[in-house]
Amino acid sequence: MKKDKIVVIMGGTSTEAAISRQTGTAILSALQSKGYPAVGMELHPQTFAEEIKAADPAIVFNALHGKFGEDGVLQGTLDMLGIPYTGSGVLAAAVTMDKAASKRVFVAEGISTPRSHTYHAYELTARDLAAEITRDFGLPVVVKAASQGSSIGVYIVEQAADLKQALADAFRYNDEVLVEQFIKGRELTVAVWGDEEKKEAFPIIEITTESGRYDYESKYTKGASHHIIPAPVSEEKTREIQALAVKTFTACGCRGVARVDMMLGEDGTPYVIEVNSVPGMTELSLVPDAGRAMGIEFPELCERILAMAGYRR
Repeated sequence: MKKDKIVVIMGGTSTEAAISRQTGTAILSALQSKGYPAVGMELHPQTFAEEIKAADPAIVFNALHGKFGEDGVLQGTLDMLGIPYTGSGVLAAAVTMDKAASKRVFVAEGISTPRSHTYHAYELTARDLAAEITRDFGLPVVVKAASQGSSIGVYIVEQAADLKQALADAFRYNDEVLVEQFIKGRELTVAVWGDEEKKEAFPIIEITTESGRYDYESKYTKGASHHIIPAPVSEEKTREIQALAVKTFTACGCRGVARVDMMLGEDGTPYVIEVNSVPGMTELSLVPDAGRAMGIEFPELCERILAMAGYRR
């Protein structure tokens, strides 16, 4: 058994399993192209601990999106087994996966973020949430399942008649739903990488879509979205937005590479929407595009992520 073996873990049972396999396959191919002893592994939650111990890797490259991979479960399992892994640890993963928890961090740390409120499933039958939300937030308003990614369980509600259904749909994913102020403006994202000592923001990406919304279809359908790199904003605003991304990355305790999603309001205020601790790494994904804008091709990007996690060959 090679002592420097890398296992790229992907797939699983989450709503994002198919995208995770795309990310994992891309990472695996990139590492193998550079001569790394990397193999892929499909996540089977009930037998994972035994399978990963049998594989005996030097490190796990986490390519799992959503449940188990981004919520701290995989990280905690690997910590108990003494196996190093890429990316954020248990706490940062759990906080960033839970939109309600990450909102509380943003507010506590003074990070600009849209006004929001968290509702629980039992409240749906206890009172008229739709009327309450319309009164408190107005329309349009954003309704989000608390612990999903890839824009799954996210609804932008423009008509009062659609709000009850959006809430019901979001509660199918989680017992908690985040209702958020709608920010009209430009959609931006900033990747950040680093550790406790040093952090660096990637070039800002502005995202435009054919549909006008960066939903699941726009993210993963070729030609449905466009990445403008660097985003056409002033040098001063660029510094402000990148500093906000690094502050958010730090506040959430992230390490490795993570992506901070924002809206740039019409008044020029950047608002942090969420943090992705295991960002997509498919051919259509944002982080590889930002890396290329820095002169870092995808295989080298994967190499550097491994190095940040302490891997040496």
